[in-house]
Amino acid sequence: MAIKRILIANRGEIALRIHRAAQEMGIETVAVHSTADADAMHVRLANHAVCIGPPPAADSYLNVAAIISAAEVAQCDAIHPGYGFLSENAKFAEIVEAHDIAWIGPKPEHIRTMGDKVEAKRTAGALGLPLVPGSDGAVSDIGEARKIAAETGYPVIIKAASGGGGRGMKVCTSEDQLETLMKQAGTEAKSAFGDATVYIEKYLGNPRHIEFQVFGDGEGKAIHLGERDCSLQRRHQKVLEEAPSPVLSTEQRHRMGEICSKAMADMGYRGAGTIEFLWEDDEFYFIEMNTRLQVEHPVTEMITGIDLVREQIRVAAGKTLSVTQSEVIFTGHAIECRINAEDPFTFAPSPGEVTAYHAAGGMHVRVDSGLYAGYRIPPYYDSMIAKLIVYGRTREKCIMRLRRALEEMVVEGVKTSIPLHQELIQQEDVLNGDYSIKWLEEWLQKREG
Repeated sequence: MAIKRILIANRGEIALRIHRAAQEMGIETVAVHSTADADAMHVRLANHAVCIGPPPAADSYLNVAAIISAAEVAQCDAIHPGYGFLSENAKFAEIVEAHDIAWIGPKPEHIRTMGDKVEAKRTAGALGLPLVPGSDGAVSDIGEARKIAAETGYPVIIKAASGGGGRGMKVCTSEDQLETLMKQAGTEAKSAFGDATVYIEKYLGNPRHIEFQVFGDGEGKAIHLGERDCSLQRRHQKVLEEAPSPVLSTEQRHRMGEICSKAMADMGYRGAGTIEFLWEDDEFYFIEMNTRLQVEHPVTEMITGIDLVREQIRVAAGKTLSVTQSEVIFTGHAIECRINAEDPFTFAPSPGEVTAYHAAGGMHVRVDSGLYAGYRIPPYYDSMIAKLIVYGRTREKCIMRLRRALEEMVVEGVKTSIPLHQELIQQEDVLNGDYSIKWLEEWLQKREG
């Protein structure tokens, strides 16, 4: 099918990112927005704009009826959900397709399968992906839980089957804690996600978070676009990402990439996806799959030269992938800093008016942002306001360019996380690529102490 007009069911920098890709393909865009985002950059630049509700996301960006109505009124051929909001909502994807509108994303059944962490783990194992030792599925009986934990070996981690972001997760170091922590995890999961289901896994002591970008055509062909290292995290939220990982060899990258792409081919996966692993002692352990575009996708684009949003649109239109695996060539190094409107060290949100703005520039510097001087950052949504992505022929040159770019970046009127990134890339462990998912929180504690 030919896609001539896309509704962008999102906001902020990702909405602008999708708009730009569509425009370069000769496709019109329709921006939907809340009343709080009437002056947003993507709304200003889109070919058409439709207000879908008041500021709360539940009344606008999560309002399925309003989005579908906007798509029909604006005569859209397709909907791109971006990330967050409705991007991994299988029911929404089904509704979109039921209205004869192309869904720029994976098949609804794959979104549903990978959205349930217990089912995702079971599916991943069947597809040949390496798993963290633990329960085969949900665990509710304490006797069964004790048996699994003993076989796995303490410490173990109790996880919510639905959701993420660290909620419904409890680390258990001994049997006498297990029953209490299982109840706590289940209660948290029920409150946060409406589902008290939990499962048990081996708790890895000091792993890295390494994820592989995959892409399928929905017809049994799939490729991988290498890995990203997302180990610099705070409260399970990524802060800085880089590609390739400083710790993987070419052989490891090729081996795991082949395993991931074969799994997606066997699954018949369509569109962009990310398979996330914990990596420790040269071993990979599957944790989850995100059936959407990732915030950190630009670092992959920088080292491969492949526009992932363009590929998403092509596949949704029924076309095959524009590249084969042998045509994917990795060159250089890329790092992304997430810039949030918040205190750089207490992380308290800092919405408000941007009184001055200057994006960093120069060779191999990319800024994904909808900011401009005079823009008022609303308090209703995620605090991320920009992504600074830099590329270098080597990791060392990339870091030097990042230092310069961070110095150039100006966002006044609100507090931002720019000073945090400036300090991070001065730290010896970061410069050496010697960090795990625990490193940032431990460093912040030392800094405060």
